[in-house]
Amino acid sequence: MRGTGTTVEKFEATFDSLRSYQCPEWFRDAKLGIWSHWGPQSVPMFGDWYARNMYIQGTEQYYYHVRHYGHPSKFGYKDICQLWKAEKFDPEELMELYQKAGARYFVAQATHHDNFFNYDSKCNRFNSVQIGPHKDICALWKKAADKYGMHFGLTEHLGASFSWWYVNKGADSYGPYAGVPYDGNAPEYEDFYHENQEYIGKQPHGELAEWLTGNKKFQKYWLDSVKEMIDRFHPELLYSDSGLPFEENGYEPGLEAVSYLYNDSISQRGIQSAVYTQKNRNREIYRVGTLDIEKSQLPGLQTDPWQTDTCIGNWFYDARQTYKKPEQIIEMLVDIVSKNGTMLLNVLQRPDGTIDEEARYILTELAGWMAVCGEGIHGTRPYRVFGEGDTRVAINGFQEDKTEWNSSDYRFTKKENKIYAFLMKAPENRVAVIKSLQKEKVQGVSLIGYGPVDYHQALGILVAKLPEQLPVEYTNCLEITVEE
Repeated sequence: MRGTGTTVEKFEATFDSLRSYQCPEWFRDAKLGIWSHWGPQSVPMFGDWYARNMYIQGTEQYYYHVRHYGHPSKFGYKDICQLWKAEKFDPEELMELYQKAGARYFVAQATHHDNFFNYDSKCNRFNSVQIGPHKDICALWKKAADKYGMHFGLTEHLGASFSWWYVNKGADSYGPYAGVPYDGNAPEYEDFYHENQEYIGKQPHGELAEWLTGNKKFQKYWLDSVKEMIDRFHPELLYSDSGLPFEENGYEPGLEAVSYLYNDSISQRGIQSAVYTQKNRNREIYRVGTLDIEKSQLPGLQTDPWQTDTCIGNWFYDARQTYKKPEQIIEMLVDIVSKNGTMLLNVLQRPDGTIDEEARYILTELAGWMAVCGEGIHGTRPYRVFGEGDTRVAINGFQEDKTEWNSSDYRFTKKENKIYAFLMKAPENRVAVIKSLQKEKVQGVSLIGYGPVDYHQALGILVAKLPEQLPVEYTNCLEITVEE
Protein backbone atom coordinates (compact mmCIF):
# COMPACT_ATOMS: atom_id res chain seq x y z
CA MET A 1 0.00 0.00 0.00
CA ARG A 2 1.52 3.33 -1.09
CA GLY A 3 -0.43 5.71 1.04
CA THR A 4 0.09 6.23 4.72
CA GLY A 5 -2.40 7.92 6.96
CA THR A 6 -3.48 8.47 10.48
CA THR A 7 -7.06 7.38 11.03
CA VAL A 8 -9.65 4.82 9.98
CA GLU A 9 -12.55 6.68 11.55
CA LYS A 10 -15.11 8.13 9.17
CA PHE A 11 -15.16 11.91 8.83
CA GLU A 12 -18.23 14.06 9.21
CA ALA A 13 -18.92 17.10 7.07
CA THR A 14 -18.07 19.52 9.89
CA PHE A 15 -15.11 21.69 10.80
CA ASP A 16 -14.77 19.91 14.14
CA SER A 17 -14.39 16.54 12.44
CA LEU A 18 -12.28 17.60 9.46
CA ARG A 19 -9.79 19.57 11.55
CA SER A 20 -8.50 16.24 12.80
CA TYR A 21 -6.96 15.86 9.33
CA GLN A 22 -3.26 15.01 9.33
CA CYS A 23 -1.24 15.49 6.17
CA PRO A 24 -0.30 11.99 4.94
CA GLU A 25 3.34 10.98 4.91
CA TRP A 26 3.38 10.24 1.17
CA PHE A 27 2.67 13.90 0.42
CA ARG A 28 5.26 15.12 2.92
CA ASP A 29 7.81 12.80 1.29
CA ALA A 30 6.94 13.64 -2.33
CA LYS A 31 8.03 17.32 -2.50
CA LEU A 32 7.42 17.64 -6.25
CA GLY A 33 4.32 16.99 -8.32
CA ILE A 34 3.61 17.58 -12.01
CA TRP A 35 0.32 19.09 -13.16
CA SER A 36 -1.40 18.85 -16.52
CA HIS A 37 -3.33 22.13 -16.83
CA TRP A 38 -4.75 21.17 -20.21
CA GLY A 39 -8.05 21.24 -22.06
CA PRO A 40 -9.94 22.99 -24.90
CA GLN A 41 -8.50 26.35 -23.88
CA SER A 42 -5.17 25.08 -25.18
CA VAL A 43 -6.54 24.94 -28.74
CA PRO A 44 -5.88 28.57 -29.78
CA MET A 45 -2.42 28.42 -28.14
CA PHE A 46 -3.16 31.92 -26.89
CA GLY A 47 -2.89 31.65 -23.12
CA ASP A 48 -4.95 31.42 -19.97
CA TRP A 49 -8.63 32.31 -19.53
CA TYR A 50 -9.30 32.14 -23.26
CA ALA A 51 -12.85 30.86 -22.75
CA ARG A 52 -13.64 34.01 -20.81
CA ASN A 53 -11.65 36.68 -22.59
CA MET A 54 -12.87 35.70 -26.07
CA TYR A 55 -16.22 37.17 -24.94
CA ILE A 56 -14.77 40.47 -23.71
CA GLN A 57 -14.47 42.97 -26.53
CA GLY A 58 -11.14 44.79 -26.44
CA THR A 59 -8.99 41.94 -25.12
CA GLU A 60 -6.21 40.38 -27.17
CA GLN A 61 -7.97 37.03 -27.07
CA TYR A 62 -11.24 38.54 -28.32
CA TYR A 63 -9.49 40.06 -31.35
CA TYR A 64 -7.56 36.87 -32.00
CA HIS A 65 -10.77 34.86 -31.85
CA VAL A 66 -12.70 37.15 -34.19
CA ARG A 67 -9.90 37.20 -36.76
CA HIS A 68 -8.98 33.52 -36.52
CA TYR A 69 -12.31 31.77 -35.89
CA GLY A 70 -15.07 34.32 -36.32
CA HIS A 71 -17.31 36.37 -34.08
CA PRO A 72 -18.42 34.65 -30.82
CA SER A 73 -22.06 35.04 -31.84
CA LYS A 74 -21.31 32.60 -34.66
CA PHE A 75 -18.31 30.60 -33.43
CA GLY A 76 -18.26 30.35 -29.68
CA TYR A 77 -16.40 28.38 -27.08
CA LYS A 78 -18.62 25.32 -27.63
CA ASP A 79 -17.10 25.23 -31.12
CA ILE A 80 -13.55 25.56 -29.79
CA CYS A 81 -14.22 22.42 -27.74
CA GLN A 82 -14.93 20.50 -30.93
CA LEU A 83 -11.46 21.40 -32.23
CA TRP A 84 -9.60 19.86 -29.31
CA LYS A 85 -8.43 16.44 -30.58
CA ALA A 86 -5.46 15.44 -28.36
CA GLU A 87 -4.43 13.31 -31.33
CA LYS A 88 -0.80 12.82 -30.23
CA PHE A 89 -1.47 12.41 -26.52
CA ASP A 90 0.87 9.77 -25.04
CA PRO A 91 0.44 9.86 -21.26
CA GLU A 92 2.85 7.01 -20.55
CA GLU A 93 5.69 8.67 -22.43
CA LEU A 94 5.07 11.92 -20.54
CA MET A 95 4.67 10.20 -17.17
CA GLU A 96 8.05 8.54 -17.58
CA LEU A 97 9.60 11.97 -18.16
CA TYR A 98 7.84 13.39 -15.09
CA GLN A 99 8.91 10.53 -12.86
CA LYS A 100 12.53 10.86 -13.99
CA ALA A 101 12.34 14.61 -13.34
CA GLY A 102 11.73 13.84 -9.66
CA ALA A 103 7.95 14.13 -9.44
CA ARG A 104 6.34 11.72 -7.01
CA TYR A 105 2.73 12.67 -7.68
CA PHE A 106 0.79 13.69 -10.77
CA VAL A 107 -2.31 15.87 -10.94
CA ALA A 108 -4.71 15.98 -13.89
CA GLN A 109 -7.12 18.80 -14.56
CA ALA A 110 -10.63 17.37 -14.23
CA THR A 111 -12.35 20.61 -15.21
CA HIS A 112 -11.44 24.26 -15.56
CA HIS A 113 -13.64 27.36 -15.21
CA ASP A 114 -14.90 26.59 -18.73
CA ASN A 115 -17.18 23.81 -17.42
CA PHE A 116 -15.63 21.27 -19.78
CA PHE A 117 -14.87 17.93 -18.10
CA ASN A 118 -11.81 15.87 -19.03
CA TYR A 119 -13.48 12.56 -18.27
CA ASP A 120 -16.62 10.59 -19.10
CA SER A 121 -19.15 12.44 -16.97
CA LYS A 122 -22.84 11.85 -16.34
CA CYS A 123 -23.12 15.32 -14.78
CA ASN A 124 -21.98 17.19 -17.88
CA ARG A 125 -22.44 16.24 -21.54
CA PHE A 126 -19.61 18.60 -22.45
CA ASN A 127 -16.78 16.23 -21.70
CA SER A 128 -13.75 14.82 -23.47
CA VAL A 129 -15.41 11.48 -24.26
CA GLN A 130 -18.49 12.95 -25.91
CA ILE A 131 -16.85 15.99 -27.54
CA GLY A 132 -13.43 16.81 -28.96
CA PRO A 133 -10.82 14.12 -28.26
CA HIS A 134 -13.38 11.36 -27.61
CA LYS A 135 -10.98 10.10 -24.94
CA ASP A 136 -11.26 9.83 -21.18
CA ILE A 137 -8.26 12.06 -20.51
CA CYS A 138 -8.23 11.63 -16.72
CA ALA A 139 -8.57 7.85 -16.96
CA LEU A 140 -5.62 7.69 -19.34
CA TRP A 141 -3.55 9.86 -17.01
CA LYS A 142 -4.42 7.68 -14.02
CA LYS A 143 -3.44 4.49 -15.85
CA ALA A 144 -0.05 6.02 -16.69
CA ALA A 145 0.45 7.33 -13.13
CA ASP A 146 -0.26 3.86 -11.72
CA LYS A 147 2.26 2.33 -14.12
CA TYR A 148 5.04 4.63 -12.92
CA GLY A 149 4.16 4.50 -9.21
CA MET A 150 2.96 8.11 -9.07
CA HIS A 151 0.31 9.21 -6.62
CA PHE A 152 -2.66 10.52 -8.60
CA GLY A 153 -4.68 13.66 -8.02
CA LEU A 154 -7.25 15.90 -9.70
CA THR A 155 -7.86 19.63 -9.86
CA GLU A 156 -11.27 21.21 -10.12
CA HIS A 157 -11.75 24.84 -11.04
CA LEU A 158 -15.50 24.48 -11.38
CA GLY A 159 -16.49 26.44 -8.28
CA ALA A 160 -15.69 29.79 -9.93
CA SER A 161 -17.24 28.88 -13.27
CA PHE A 162 -20.70 30.32 -12.64
CA SER A 163 -19.56 33.89 -11.99
CA TRP A 164 -16.38 33.72 -14.12
CA TRP A 165 -18.28 32.88 -17.30
CA TYR A 166 -21.25 35.21 -17.32
CA VAL A 167 -19.52 37.17 -20.12
CA ASN A 168 -20.73 34.67 -22.74
CA LYS A 169 -24.21 36.26 -22.27
CA GLY A 170 -23.00 39.66 -23.47
CA ALA A 171 -22.65 41.39 -26.83
CA ASP A 172 -20.26 43.82 -28.51
CA SER A 173 -20.75 47.44 -27.51
CA TYR A 174 -19.43 48.83 -30.80
CA GLY A 175 -18.42 47.75 -34.30
CA PRO A 176 -20.18 45.65 -36.93
CA TYR A 177 -21.62 43.21 -34.36
CA ALA A 178 -22.73 45.79 -31.80
CA GLY A 179 -25.69 44.44 -29.85
CA VAL A 180 -25.55 40.95 -31.43
CA PRO A 181 -25.78 38.41 -28.56
CA TYR A 182 -22.90 35.99 -28.04
CA ASP A 183 -23.65 32.28 -28.34
CA GLY A 184 -23.87 31.92 -24.56
CA ASN A 185 -27.44 33.20 -24.91
CA ALA A 186 -28.52 30.12 -26.91
CA PRO A 187 -31.05 28.13 -24.81
CA GLU A 188 -29.83 24.77 -26.13
CA TYR A 189 -26.43 25.34 -24.50
CA GLU A 190 -27.67 26.71 -21.20
CA ASP A 191 -26.35 23.68 -19.31
CA PHE A 192 -22.84 24.35 -20.61
CA TYR A 193 -22.77 28.15 -20.45
CA HIS A 194 -24.75 28.30 -17.15
CA GLU A 195 -27.94 30.09 -16.18
CA ASN A 196 -25.94 33.06 -14.91
CA GLN A 197 -27.74 35.98 -16.53
CA GLU A 198 -28.01 37.48 -13.04
CA TYR A 199 -24.57 39.03 -13.49
CA ILE A 200 -25.37 40.89 -16.70
CA GLY A 201 -25.63 44.64 -16.14
CA LYS A 202 -24.53 44.55 -12.50
CA GLN A 203 -20.98 45.65 -13.29
CA PRO A 204 -19.10 46.72 -16.42
CA HIS A 205 -18.89 43.79 -18.84
CA GLY A 206 -15.82 41.70 -18.06
CA GLU A 207 -15.44 42.69 -14.43
CA LEU A 208 -15.57 39.84 -11.92
CA ALA A 209 -17.94 40.68 -9.09
CA GLU A 210 -17.24 37.55 -7.07
CA TRP A 211 -15.26 34.32 -7.34
CA LEU A 212 -17.64 31.80 -5.76
CA THR A 213 -21.35 32.18 -6.26
CA GLY A 214 -24.13 31.95 -3.73
CA ASN A 215 -26.40 30.30 -6.33
CA LYS A 216 -27.72 27.15 -4.61
CA LYS A 217 -28.55 25.30 -7.83
CA PHE A 218 -24.99 25.71 -9.06
CA GLN A 219 -23.56 24.73 -5.69
CA LYS A 220 -25.43 21.43 -5.91
CA TYR A 221 -24.08 20.89 -9.44
CA TRP A 222 -20.58 21.53 -8.15
CA LEU A 223 -20.95 19.06 -5.30
CA ASP A 224 -22.48 16.36 -7.50
CA SER A 225 -19.63 16.80 -9.99
CA VAL A 226 -16.90 16.61 -7.35
CA LYS A 227 -18.44 13.47 -5.86
CA GLU A 228 -18.51 11.98 -9.35
CA MET A 229 -14.79 12.72 -9.78
CA ILE A 230 -14.01 11.04 -6.48
CA ASP A 231 -16.16 7.99 -7.25
CA ARG A 232 -14.58 7.51 -10.68
CA PHE A 233 -10.91 8.09 -9.83
CA HIS A 234 -10.43 7.80 -6.05
CA PRO A 235 -7.82 10.59 -6.14
CA GLU A 236 -5.12 10.87 -3.49
CA LEU A 237 -5.20 14.64 -3.94
CA LEU A 238 -8.03 17.01 -4.81
CA TYR A 239 -7.35 20.68 -5.48
CA SER A 240 -9.97 23.43 -5.54
CA ASP A 241 -9.02 26.63 -7.35
CA SER A 242 -10.61 28.73 -4.66
CA GLY A 243 -11.05 28.87 -0.96
CA LEU A 244 -13.15 26.15 0.60
CA PRO A 245 -16.50 26.27 -1.31
CA PHE A 246 -18.89 27.95 -0.57
CA GLU A 247 -18.56 30.54 2.14
CA GLU A 248 -21.93 31.99 1.08
CA ASN A 249 -23.52 28.73 2.20
CA GLY A 250 -21.57 28.25 5.41
CA TYR A 251 -18.96 26.15 3.59
CA GLU A 252 -21.40 23.23 3.67
CA PRO A 253 -20.83 22.02 0.07
CA GLY A 254 -17.06 22.18 0.55
CA LEU A 255 -17.13 20.37 3.89
CA GLU A 256 -19.28 17.63 2.38
CA ALA A 257 -16.89 17.26 -0.57
CA VAL A 258 -13.81 17.05 1.68
CA SER A 259 -15.37 14.47 4.00
CA TYR A 260 -16.47 12.50 0.93
CA LEU A 261 -12.86 12.51 -0.35
CA TYR A 262 -11.39 11.36 2.95
CA ASN A 263 -14.01 8.69 3.53
CA ASP A 264 -13.45 7.41 0.02
CA SER A 265 -9.74 7.10 0.83
CA ILE A 266 -10.57 5.09 3.95
CA SER A 267 -12.90 2.82 1.96
CA GLN A 268 -10.36 2.30 -0.83
CA ARG A 269 -7.13 2.05 1.17
CA GLY A 270 -8.12 1.29 4.75
CA ILE A 271 -6.57 4.57 5.90
CA GLN A 272 -7.03 8.28 5.28
CA SER A 273 -4.25 9.09 2.82
CA ALA A 274 -5.91 11.76 0.66
CA VAL A 275 -4.95 15.43 0.50
CA TYR A 276 -7.38 18.29 -0.08
CA THR A 277 -5.89 21.66 -1.04
CA GLN A 278 -7.58 25.07 -1.24
CA LYS A 279 -6.50 28.71 -1.02
CA ASN A 280 -8.16 30.31 1.99
CA ARG A 281 -5.20 31.30 4.19
CA ASN A 282 -7.24 31.41 7.39
CA ARG A 283 -5.88 28.44 9.37
CA GLU A 284 -9.28 27.78 10.90
CA ILE A 285 -10.48 27.10 7.35
CA TYR A 286 -7.51 25.44 5.67
CA ARG A 287 -6.87 23.01 8.52
CA VAL A 288 -9.52 20.75 6.99
CA GLY A 289 -6.76 19.95 4.48
CA THR A 290 -3.52 21.44 3.18
CA LEU A 291 -3.03 25.08 2.21
CA ASP A 292 -2.24 25.86 -1.44
CA ILE A 293 -0.49 29.05 -2.55
CA GLU A 294 -0.81 29.94 -6.24
CA LYS A 295 2.34 31.23 -8.00
CA SER A 296 3.83 32.48 -4.75
CA GLN A 297 4.88 31.01 -1.44
CA LEU A 298 5.17 31.61 2.29
CA PRO A 299 7.90 33.69 3.95
CA GLY A 300 9.37 31.28 6.47
CA LEU A 301 9.35 27.83 8.02
CA GLN A 302 5.75 26.61 8.45
CA THR A 303 4.40 24.21 11.05
CA ASP A 304 1.83 22.77 8.64
CA PRO A 305 2.84 21.23 5.30
CA TRP A 306 1.69 23.35 2.35
CA GLN A 307 1.84 23.46 -1.44
CA THR A 308 2.80 26.03 -4.06
CA ASP A 309 1.15 25.53 -7.41
CA THR A 310 3.05 27.13 -10.24
CA CYS A 311 4.01 26.56 -13.86
CA ILE A 312 6.94 26.66 -16.21
CA GLY A 313 5.23 29.46 -18.15
CA ASN A 314 1.57 30.44 -18.42
CA TRP A 315 -1.25 28.18 -17.27
CA PHE A 316 -2.53 27.18 -20.71
CA TYR A 317 -0.29 26.82 -23.72
CA ASP A 318 0.63 30.16 -25.24
CA ALA A 319 2.86 30.27 -28.30
CA ARG A 320 4.05 33.72 -27.19
CA GLN A 321 5.16 32.83 -23.67
CA THR A 322 8.56 32.72 -21.99
CA TYR A 323 9.39 29.75 -19.77
CA LYS A 324 11.24 29.79 -16.48
CA LYS A 325 14.79 28.49 -16.75
CA PRO A 326 15.58 25.15 -15.04
CA GLU A 327 17.84 26.99 -12.60
CA GLN A 328 14.96 29.12 -11.34
CA ILE A 329 12.60 26.15 -10.98
CA ILE A 330 15.17 24.22 -8.94
CA GLU A 331 15.89 27.22 -6.70
CA MET A 332 12.16 27.70 -6.13
CA LEU A 333 11.73 24.02 -5.29
CA VAL A 334 14.59 24.03 -2.78
CA ASP A 335 13.35 27.21 -1.09
CA ILE A 336 9.79 25.88 -0.85
CA VAL A 337 10.85 22.47 0.49
CA SER A 338 13.06 24.10 3.14
CA LYS A 339 9.93 25.83 4.49
CA ASN A 340 7.94 22.57 4.77
CA GLY A 341 6.33 23.06 1.39
CA THR A 342 5.78 21.06 -1.79
CA MET A 343 5.77 22.26 -5.38
CA LEU A 344 3.10 21.35 -7.93
CA LEU A 345 4.55 22.31 -11.32
CA ASN A 346 2.42 22.69 -14.43
CA VAL A 347 4.08 21.44 -17.61
CA LEU A 348 2.36 22.94 -20.62
CA GLN A 349 0.90 20.79 -23.37
CA ARG A 350 0.00 21.78 -26.88
CA PRO A 351 -3.55 20.98 -28.02
CA ASP A 352 -2.39 17.72 -29.63
CA GLY A 353 -1.12 16.49 -26.23
CA THR A 354 2.60 16.88 -26.82
CA ILE A 355 5.06 19.09 -24.99
CA ASP A 356 7.48 21.31 -26.86
CA GLU A 357 11.26 20.94 -26.93
CA GLU A 358 11.86 23.69 -24.40
CA ALA A 359 9.58 21.98 -21.86
CA ARG A 360 11.32 18.69 -22.57
CA TYR A 361 14.68 20.38 -21.96
CA ILE A 362 13.49 21.69 -18.58
CA LEU A 363 12.39 18.21 -17.54
CA THR A 364 15.71 16.73 -18.66
CA GLU A 365 17.61 19.30 -16.60
CA LEU A 366 15.42 18.57 -13.58
CA ALA A 367 16.07 14.85 -14.02
CA GLY A 368 19.83 15.39 -14.13
CA TRP A 369 19.79 17.55 -11.01
CA MET A 370 17.49 15.18 -9.11
CA ALA A 371 19.74 12.22 -9.97
CA VAL A 372 22.48 13.96 -7.98
CA CYS A 373 20.74 16.09 -5.34
CA GLY A 374 17.34 14.41 -4.98
CA GLU A 375 18.28 12.71 -1.71
CA GLY A 376 18.24 16.16 -0.10
CA ILE A 377 14.67 16.65 -1.36
CA HIS A 378 12.63 13.44 -1.30
CA GLY A 379 11.64 12.09 2.08
CA THR A 380 13.18 15.00 3.99
CA ARG A 381 11.73 17.16 6.71
CA PRO A 382 12.46 20.77 7.66
CA TYR A 383 15.51 21.62 9.73
CA ARG A 384 14.92 23.89 12.75
CA VAL A 385 15.64 26.88 10.51
CA PHE A 386 14.76 26.98 6.81
CA GLY A 387 17.97 28.70 5.80
CA GLU A 388 20.44 31.49 6.27
CA GLY A 389 21.90 34.34 4.24
CA ASP A 390 21.25 37.85 3.07
CA THR A 391 18.62 37.17 0.41
CA ARG A 392 14.88 36.77 0.84
CA VAL A 393 12.45 35.65 -1.83
CA ALA A 394 10.12 38.42 -2.95
CA ILE A 395 6.58 37.44 -2.07
CA ASN A 396 4.16 39.58 -4.04
CA GLY A 397 0.99 37.86 -5.18
CA PHE A 398 1.45 36.18 -8.53
CA GLN A 399 4.90 37.65 -9.17
CA GLU A 400 7.66 35.06 -9.59
CA ASP A 401 10.76 36.98 -10.59
CA LYS A 402 14.01 35.06 -10.34
CA THR A 403 15.73 35.60 -6.99
CA GLU A 404 19.29 36.94 -7.19
CA TRP A 405 21.07 34.80 -4.61
CA ASN A 406 24.55 35.35 -3.19
CA SER A 407 27.10 33.00 -1.61
CA SER A 408 25.79 33.63 1.92
CA ASP A 409 22.49 31.94 1.05
CA TYR A 410 21.75 28.36 2.10
CA ARG A 411 18.55 26.35 2.42
CA PHE A 412 18.26 23.34 4.74
CA THR A 413 16.41 20.04 4.93
CA LYS A 414 16.87 17.12 7.30
CA LYS A 415 16.63 13.34 7.26
CA GLU A 416 17.56 11.35 10.41
CA ASN A 417 21.08 12.51 11.39
CA LYS A 418 21.74 14.16 8.01
CA ILE A 419 21.35 17.87 7.39
CA TYR A 420 21.27 18.90 3.75
CA ALA A 421 22.59 22.37 3.03
CA PHE A 422 21.81 23.66 -0.47
CA LEU A 423 24.16 26.30 -1.84
CA MET A 424 21.84 28.80 -3.52
CA LYS A 425 24.94 30.32 -5.14
CA ALA A 426 28.29 28.59 -4.99
CA PRO A 427 31.05 30.72 -3.41
CA GLU A 428 33.67 31.77 -5.93
CA ASN A 429 36.47 30.91 -3.51
CA ARG A 430 34.92 27.45 -3.06
CA VAL A 431 34.72 27.84 0.72
CA ALA A 432 31.27 27.21 2.19
CA VAL A 433 30.60 28.97 5.51
CA ILE A 434 27.46 27.87 7.40
CA LYS A 435 26.49 29.60 10.63
CA SER A 436 23.29 27.78 11.66
CA LEU A 437 24.77 24.60 13.18
CA GLN A 438 25.24 26.05 16.64
CA LYS A 439 23.48 23.13 18.36
CA GLU A 440 24.99 20.27 16.35
CA LYS A 441 28.33 18.52 16.44
CA VAL A 442 29.37 17.78 12.88
CA GLN A 443 30.84 14.34 12.25
CA GLY A 444 31.31 14.48 8.49
CA VAL A 445 30.62 16.58 5.39
CA SER A 446 30.15 15.37 1.83
CA LEU A 447 29.34 17.24 -1.34
CA ILE A 448 26.60 15.18 -2.96
CA GLY A 449 27.78 13.90 -6.32
CA TYR A 450 31.43 14.36 -5.35
CA GLY A 451 32.18 12.78 -1.97
CA PRO A 452 33.74 13.80 1.39
CA VAL A 453 35.25 17.28 1.67
CA ASP A 454 37.56 18.83 4.23
CA TYR A 455 35.85 20.82 6.95
CA HIS A 456 36.22 22.24 10.40
CA GLN A 457 33.72 23.51 12.96
CA ALA A 458 34.48 26.21 15.46
CA LEU A 459 32.01 27.99 17.72
CA GLY A 460 29.21 26.34 15.78
CA ILE A 461 30.35 27.73 12.44
CA LEU A 462 31.01 25.11 9.77
CA VAL A 463 33.62 25.79 7.12
CA ALA A 464 33.84 23.30 4.23
CA LYS A 465 36.30 23.33 1.34
CA LEU A 466 34.64 22.62 -1.99
CA PRO A 467 36.27 21.31 -5.16
CA GLU A 468 36.84 23.71 -8.01
CA GLN A 469 34.59 21.64 -10.29
CA LEU A 470 31.14 21.21 -8.74
CA PRO A 471 28.91 18.18 -9.49
CA VAL A 472 25.93 20.16 -10.84
CA GLU A 473 25.67 23.49 -12.58
CA TYR A 474 23.41 25.10 -9.97
CA THR A 475 22.18 24.59 -6.39
CA ASN A 476 24.72 22.04 -5.19
CA CYS A 477 24.09 20.29 -1.90
CA LEU A 478 26.22 19.42 1.14
CA GLU A 479 25.30 16.37 3.21
CA ILE A 480 26.26 17.09 6.81
CA THR A 481 26.30 14.19 9.26
CA VAL A 482 25.72 15.27 12.85
CA GLU A 483 25.93 13.50 16.18
CA GLU A 484 22.51 12.20 17.22
